[in-house]
Amino acid sequence: MRKLINILKNKEIMGRIVFTIMILFIFRLGAQITVPGVTIGEQMSDALDNNGALSLMNLLGGGTLQSFSIFALGVSPYITAQIIVQLLSTDVLPALTELKRQGQYGRKKIEMATRYLTLMLGAVQAYGIIKTLESGNGVSQYITFHVADQAWLTYIYIILILLAGTMLVMWLGDQISTKGIGNGISMIIFAGIVSSLPNQMVTAFQNWCNPYVTTSVGVNETIAGVFKFVLYVAAYLLIIAFVTFIELSKRKIPVQHSGKGGGQTQSMARASFLPIKINSAGVIPVIFASSILMAPQVIMAFVDTENGAQAPWLKIFSTSELFDNGGWYMPWGLIMYIILIIAFSFFYANLQINPQQLAENFQKNGSYIPGIRPGNETERYVRKVLNRVTVIGAIALAFIAALPPVLTMTGVFGTNHSLALGGTGLIIVVGVALELNSQIDGLLAGKSFEEVVASGGQN
Repeated sequence: MRKLINILKNKEIMGRIVFTIMILFIFRLGAQITVPGVTIGEQMSDALDNNGALSLMNLLGGGTLQSFSIFALGVSPYITAQIIVQLLSTDVLPALTELKRQGQYGRKKIEMATRYLTLMLGAVQAYGIIKTLESGNGVSQYITFHVADQAWLTYIYIILILLAGTMLVMWLGDQISTKGIGNGISMIIFAGIVSSLPNQMVTAFQNWCNPYVTTSVGVNETIAGVFKFVLYVAAYLLIIAFVTFIELSKRKIPVQHSGKGGGQTQSMARASFLPIKINSAGVIPVIFASSILMAPQVIMAFVDTENGAQAPWLKIFSTSELFDNGGWYMPWGLIMYIILIIAFSFFYANLQINPQQLAENFQKNGSYIPGIRPGNETERYVRKVLNRVTVIGAIALAFIAALPPVLTMTGVFGTNHSLALGGTGLIIVVGVALELNSQIDGLLAGKSFEEVVASGGQN
């Protein structure tokens, strides 16, 4: 309560919050504008929920794909471009590696290269989505593209609109990062996911409580419906608590710095550590894994424009369907999904916290881990700790991401797949909320420091 009062009193924070809300309102307004020449059916949202890859794309776009709005691509091409550029700048492409070391100038050049790559990836992705939606099993019946005599002109027209929408969303995100609060791109994804949560709760209430309340049934049925809804909400809160715990958990490696005198206090010694998060990779492994599983469907849509995306063998890549292996069924898509998430968790964690570079920086700065020799031994120790910690994070991430398809296949929620708990959206929401809270704490701490200085340090 005290923190809320301090936020309301702080004009800078309130100004940033109001500005962010205005930008997000513009984004949600644009998310309701369907691309001209496209008609969307009422059940489009449910159809996308049955398609794992398109469902993730709809999630990252803030629900814009289900209305095929001008923002349908969202920031997905930009996220993909960022990941590719980041991978190439790790000694794969010497030019990018050199730019990475050139400070602010290099970062600006890399950001410009990322935006150009976003345009190219966005064009390919837009066409792939169009062809997938046209021929996709279970989706094509809910969307109609009014193709003119020259179909390629219609496709170019739609692709240009989608690309313009993506660039506008990126600009809105930049405005939030500069003048608002939080990371702009993350906030846009966060707003899109959060906007669907009230509808999810209303659907759950109508699914279990409303039929019992509005119809003449027995008391036992009414109590059972209310109990199911309360249990659903409790499970949702429990998963949120679990995700929050995973996001905040970290392994602290003590670090000492040479050249410091004996006057160092015990509190300062405790504050000197290297934190390694359990989930260093964040939600990136899930995006990687989903993109790889979606690739065959997109490729087939390119190769066979009539029924390529409906090929029966493509079900092997579906995370929420059982594949028929000659009479016995296996969730091969889900198994591949979990393996890819775990593999990418280790890969991206070692990319985010490069033990070799970390050991080199320690030597340059005169820092060392007590009991560990500088150089190769430090590198091996950090890598060992990172991998051990990542085992827990990778398993937790795979569990949360795999929970919705598992619940869907078990039929717990019937045909309403939107009620599935967990998933990528929850990881993003919790991560952005924690980041937002940290930034507000920083702004409040800065304001408090300015007040102390202004008062001359007097109480």
